[in-house]
Amino acid sequence: MNSWIIIVDERRIGGMLNAVRNLEGQAVAVVIGSQALAQTAAKYSFDKIMFFAAAENVPREVYARQIAIKAKEEAPDVVIATDAPTARVILGTIARQLDAAVVSNVRALSKNGNVLTAVRSAVEGKVLEDIEISGKISAVFDGDDEDMSAEAAPAIENIVLDAPTADAKIVEKAGSSNEAGIENADRVIGVGMGVTAKDDLKMIEDLVAAADAEIACTLPICDDMRWFPSQRVIGSSHHQIAPQLYIAMGISGQPQHMSGIRDAQVIVAVNNDPDARIFKNCDYGIVGDFHKIAPALMEAFKHA
Repeated sequence: MNSWIIIVDERRIGGMLNAVRNLEGQAVAVVIGSQALAQTAAKYSFDKIMFFAAAENVPREVYARQIAIKAKEEAPDVVIATDAPTARVILGTIARQLDAAVVSNVRALSKNGNVLTAVRSAVEGKVLEDIEISGKISAVFDGDDEDMSAEAAPAIENIVLDAPTADAKIVEKAGSSNEAGIENADRVIGVGMGVTAKDDLKMIEDLVAAADAEIACTLPICDDMRWFPSQRVIGSSHHQIAPQLYIAMGISGQPQHMSGIRDAQVIVAVNNDPDARIFKNCDYGIVGDFHKIAPALMEAFKHA
């Protein structure tokens, strides 16, 4: 049972590889993007790496059909990708070529004879359910990352892509560099509904400046309060980030938001509710009034 792992960015490569290692057969990295991304994939214990070099300023999903045709030739039994928009487009196109079942929110995979079982999360992560598949599967991965580094990776096989038949290219990126910065920032400070007054944002912004961080928010802060644009929203339907440090100010910890920060190295939660869900999913929790805690954190960053 051979598996394709679709790689369009560096998120959860080890987690996807770990998920298919329970199955028999080869684990093949299918990299769409830059040479640097292919070199990153080579650090993991794949059996084979196929590199599809995308032209600069051409959306990678434009190549989905060519990649799907290659998939039909190779006939993998399992294709797995993250929920990144580009990855989902490529995954869906491959699924159509392979006549594969598409399963979302997959946490784990196992095999018993010819039957494949996918464990997926449901009801905002509160429930895990088993789905049995007798044919091929295209899975959207929702599990955690894992350390699957390799001592010696296979050589990278370069796959030549034809020029896209559609003349599609990126000519402009909307939004300022600051608005796009949360995905690449080392430190991010998130604002939730526990911050009840807009005037309090000045204190949070001062903390952001002291920490040399980017500011972000939960979906209700954007949709209901209208304090930030959608470019600042973190969650399953918006940005997924992987900073070295994420500080959650007044965030309850709903699954929709937590899925967007699952790749953060360190999560610090500040909330005055000791029973807030986020305290079960953070590295450090501080119970208290953010009006007192934010200035203390600010001073700590200034003297760090």
